[in-house]
Amino acid sequence: MERDITVNDDTSHTIQFDDFAKVDLRIAKIVKAAHVEGADKLLQLTLDIGEEKTRNVFAGLKSAYSPEQLEGKLTVMVANLAPRKMRFGLSEGMVLAAGPGDKELWILEPHEGARPGMRVK
Repeated sequence: MERDITVNDDTSHTIQFDDFAKVDLRIAKIVKAAHVEGADKLLQLTLDIGEEKTRNVFAGLKSAYSPEQLEGKLTVMVANLAPRKMRFGLSEGMVLAAGPGDKELWILEPHEGARPGMRVK
């Protein structure tokens, strides 16, 4: 199903390759997803990125996904984003999604064969 989506092609805010190389993108498996009590837009995600312990991430995906739709999916996350203390707890990264927002929001999903912890290059 095609949707009419406005794309912003503004590339005036360029960065150098060295700046981009600092971003550690990893394949993450969504082990658990849950509603966040008192939050209108957030879901709490438990992510496996191939480390000894899982990561906790709060993501503004509630308008587009139910927790059940996300559990078990692979996605891409920023693994080296500084942890952020939020009202609901500590967020230890960021998942990547595309779209203008609301119901038109899609998490990035790698192809079959990708495994938690793999670097995205």
